Amino acid sequence: MWVWQVRVLRGSKFSNMRYELIPHTADIGIRAYGKDLRELFTNAAYGMFDIIADLDGLTPSVSQSIEVKAANREELLAAWLAELLYHFYTKQIIFFDFNIEKLDDTSLDAKASGRHVGENRNRLKTEIKAVTYHELKIEENRAELSATVIFDV
Repeated sequence: MWVWQVRVLRGSKFSNMRYELIPHTADIGIRAYGKDLRELFTNAAYGMFDIIADLDGLTPSVSQSIEVKAANREELLAAWLAELLYHFYTKQIIFFDFNIEKLDDTSLDAKASGRHVGENRNRLKTEIKAVTYHELKIEENRAELSATVIFDV
């Protein structure tokens, strides 16, 4: 069994993670973390695109407005990630910067920024076909939220 951890600077400490890959038999899973729902959704989106492409050193050249609604926050997370994945495939944009402007348990308005795939085709790593509802959950642990998401590859 393997777990690949991706650590990023948050504040002045390196000990907190944005997300980690979690083992899954046929697909790819992540566990994203955040101090609040906004950071959790941002880190889940970043984790998905970090699986798709090498994001190191990219600077944004294009932005896309994203609006999604759902019945609850787990379904909203899946809808958010699925909408980003839709724009990746239809507009060929690798997203890596996310500004969530409005977020509650049933709706999200955001601006996602990134670069066109054509400019960065050599950075593509893994194809994600879809966001699944398998094992999808958001949990509150002390002062942090975590979300488990499985992607169909």
